[in-house]
Amino acid sequence: MQPKQTLLPTSRHVTVLAPEAIEVESFRIIEQEMGPHDFSVLEWPVVQRVIHSTADFDLGSSLVFHPRAIEAGIAAIRSGCDVVVDVRMVQAGISAALLERFGGHVRCFMADPDVVELAKVNGTTRAIQCVRKAAQKVPGAIYAIGNAPTALLELVRLIEDGEASVSLVIGVPVGFVAAVESKEQLRTQGLVPYITNHGRKGGTPVAVSIVNALLRIAQGRGEPAR
Repeated sequence: MQPKQTLLPTSRHVTVLAPEAIEVESFRIIEQEMGPHDFSVLEWPVVQRVIHSTADFDLGSSLVFHPRAIEAGIAAIRSGCDVVVDVRMVQAGISAALLERFGGHVRCFMADPDVVELAKVNGTTRAIQCVRKAAQKVPGAIYAIGNAPTALLELVRLIEDGEASVSLVIGVPVGFVAAVESKEQLRTQGLVPYITNHGRKGGTPVAVSIVNALLRIAQGRGEPAR
């Protein structure tokens, strides 16, 4: 059956697919415009989701996956692990209802009074104190960092010093100061699986789309490679 179509009431008639068909068409366009790539069958659905949420093929192409990243992420989600995020925007975008089906929760400590106070006392960013608290309170978590390079730098330090137990790091902070360097440190730490990207681009939509893609795959709803 052909997807239902409707017309937008504009000065120029524009044919629009029915809601359930819009995503299908979007992914068809992504497949067509992306062309040949080196992403694996497991990685490609994640890349698709990132491109779908950003409309940025360069960003999608810049993604880098640890060889065990998808496997580790799915296993952690299915075991009921929590997802720790750097800011509430990322927390708001992740499908908490789907994560909770597996027994996990989305955790963000950025606005906690003790985090705010420690940042002032120690002269650090709240993001740094956020991951320090998470390392103590949420062992075995998946971390999704989309905005704060200092959070990613501190998380890598905690991992390397044996102070944080982490299942997977999704490190895609956006920015001009330390964003590139934090991702490089994540790629070279060699201790935990990661998903990251090259360059300055990243942000909330990227972190959210990666986590939600992993949730869909864990639930058995990941888009098949075509």
